[in-house]
Amino acid sequence: MIVAIDGPAGAGKSTVARAVAERMGFLHVDSGAMYRAVALWALENGIDPSDAGKVIPLAESAEINLDGGRVLLNGRDITAGVRRPEVSQAASRVSAIPGVRRELVRMQQEYAAVTSVVMEGRDIGTVVYPNARVKVYLDACPEVRARRRVEELGGDYTQVLQEIRERDTRDETRADSPLRQAEDAVYLDTSDLDEAGVILAVLRIVRERISSGTGVTS
Repeated sequence: MIVAIDGPAGAGKSTVARAVAERMGFLHVDSGAMYRAVALWALENGIDPSDAGKVIPLAESAEINLDGGRVLLNGRDITAGVRRPEVSQAASRVSAIPGVRRELVRMQQEYAAVTSVVMEGRDIGTVVYPNARVKVYLDACPEVRARRRVEELGGDYTQVLQEIRERDTRDETRADSPLRQAEDAVYLDTSDLDEAGVILAVLRIVRERISSGTGVTS
């Protein structure tokens, strides 16, 4: 069973996917954390996150494990580090490199080969698991997403809003696996919903797909 949750930065994917996975008894896979892990490793080594020649070998040699909400890189707990704003921005550039995406998509597909998953990201329903029949696209206006980021991580609202818009542009216009809603995904605007409301809405979608017999991968 695969539940694919896509959407732009700050739409609430991580919180919702984690809660839905817990309620359903599925594994939660944060694909964005995998890109942030590679981005953090690049920054730690003084590597430009846009330098494909140096970043791809990092992705190919990285051992990334998602363990109960923790992110482990080569056995090291980097959970706190990957959430820093500069790492998120670097991850957007790392994720635009086709060679990195190919490697991490391979890792992501391995998770669902052995268990049911709720996987979140920007291309889960379009590239990683195009045959997943439970697909949700979470969205919210940039202003709401920026406010959520500031509430969660702090920072200047105006700067965060600018970064959100810049990241949207990069994600939507990159040549490889651009951010877009899958044709068969359920669109959910979370701008006027609180956290509990979004979780309930997604759970309702998942359970409806399961009960109707459409929530099974082909």
